[in-house]
Amino acid sequence: MIFKGMLIGFAAIAPIGMQNIYVFNNALTNNIKKALFYAFFIWFSDAIFEIAAFYGMGALISSNEIFKLMVMGVGGALLIYIARGILKDARASHFDENTQVTASQTLGKVLLSSLLLVWANPQALIDGSLILGALHGTLSGMNAIYFISGVLLATILWFYGITLFVGLLKEKLPKFILVWVNIISGAIVLIYGIYLVIHVLIILFQ
Repeated sequence: MIFKGMLIGFAAIAPIGMQNIYVFNNALTNNIKKALFYAFFIWFSDAIFEIAAFYGMGALISSNEIFKLMVMGVGGALLIYIARGILKDARASHFDENTQVTASQTLGKVLLSSLLLVWANPQALIDGSLILGALHGTLSGMNAIYFISGVLLATILWFYGITLFVGLLKEKLPKFILVWVNIISGAIVLIYGIYLVIHVLIILFQ
């Protein structure tokens, strides 16, 4: 059952772009030790969400259209705020080949961003909660505990795997490429946030 949970965990986390972009970005802009430390926060935030989703949060969201719109609207606005921070860090970096690219993030900022990326991301919140909530209905007792443990194990392996892969690869890339990847990552988050806000406004005023 743990292995089944891991398969679902990998399948669920791989397509979620916002968390993956953030982990990727942290690995680019920090040394490996710090990036691994920061990766724990995004995993911890995601783990809390997965546990809550597994035990029925999806039903609450899917049954209340107003709450769903609130999640999308607030989430979109917060994603725009996060994108602003990523782009600001990229703009503050230098394009000098000999300059180490670093992020100006504090520990509190990383923790807050991690929480917002998971809990203010409507795609993860709605899709993930519905999937995990539905699967919980097919399990009982220890099987449910083993299953969600497998999901959590898969996500921590995924986030740490990305961090290690990018952290080791970036030393072989020119620094200006890393800065541009940072800019592109911020732009993707910004566009997605704007899309969500516009989508909510269209529904409200149509």
